[in-house]
Amino acid sequence: MRFTLQAKDKSGTAARCGVIETDHGRIETPIFMPVGTVGSVKGVYHRDLEEDIGAEIILGNTYHLYLRPGLDILSQAGGLHKFISWNKPILTDSGGYQVFSLAQCRKLTDEGYEFQSHIDGSRHIFTPENNIDIQRIIGADIIMALDECCPGEADYKYASDSLDLTLKWLKRCIARFDSTEPLYGHHQAFFPIVQGCIYPDLRRKAAEELTALDREGYAIGGLSVGEPTELMYQMIEEVHPILPQDKPRYLMGVGTPANILEAIARGIDMFDCVMPTRNGRNGMLFTSEGIINIRNRKWAEDFSPIDPDGTSFVDRRYTKAYLRHLFIAGEMLGAQIASEHNLAFYLNLVRMAREHVLKGDFNFWKCAMATKLQTRL
Repeated sequence: MRFTLQAKDKSGTAARCGVIETDHGRIETPIFMPVGTVGSVKGVYHRDLEEDIGAEIILGNTYHLYLRPGLDILSQAGGLHKFISWNKPILTDSGGYQVFSLAQCRKLTDEGYEFQSHIDGSRHIFTPENNIDIQRIIGADIIMALDECCPGEADYKYASDSLDLTLKWLKRCIARFDSTEPLYGHHQAFFPIVQGCIYPDLRRKAAEELTALDREGYAIGGLSVGEPTELMYQMIEEVHPILPQDKPRYLMGVGTPANILEAIARGIDMFDCVMPTRNGRNGMLFTSEGIINIRNRKWAEDFSPIDPDGTSFVDRRYTKAYLRHLFIAGEMLGAQIASEHNLAFYLNLVRMAREHVLKGDFNFWKCAMATKLQTRL
């Protein structure tokens, strides 16, 4: 995997743009990655992801893919790319966050995570070693370290112990990664994850130790898990000057359109979040003028396009009145249209951010956009 830094913002922020090159294709940054947890982006055809939405990379999740369809099926298929017929890059999260969310069904030890399946209650364990093995079988282009996702409200002692455990696991992950080979003939990159909760010294410690490992990219995890937004931004600012300028930075699980612009301004290159599809399925649309709850009565007789400035064909083809009718009628097409619209909006937003970094006026554009993006229509 190669990363080329192409430009830095000249208007007073740390925003930048670049290109990640993988064996499955090129990714222009900043980039938003639609979440395809179990090998599908909910309710969206691959054709539309590629041709209309313009997705350059999608996510899979190790925890969910390990349980279903399982490693035997993925191995027989020749990896996730072939199994789901997706020929562009894929990133897999290690599943640490999903196990973290199973608070009543998991046990944390020095060895790893012991957990019960949310599907059938069967017992399993993720260790740093077998987690790398699993991600080798899945075959994503970018794979993540197994870490503990520390709760946003954790006290300092818990956060410090959690980081120490994550760093111990990281060394084991790297040993396993470096002693094994990809299974399907394409390169796999390994990203460590900066943890440390909301404590600046812990975040800096993590960033310093990870930078010394000289990997192909770095992730920032454990944010947007309950802490105030301003603290999230502060933690990004703490690690920005430490993480290498010539490597991509991935902020995991974030966030709203405004969050993404603010994180780009702080030097982040890669994002993922379930918000576009999850909120879309519930009738919340992100548009160039603000946020719409399409179920509201006010849209019942609005025959204007979903978003006149939108880039997706659904924006131009369908009206707000029609989409509202689909939601009120309980028609699944409504959730599909809303999901596709939101994903297209997110991808277009990061493309516009890239353009303004290249122009050198990102900060001026970002400040104007952020106000509109948070307006409730």
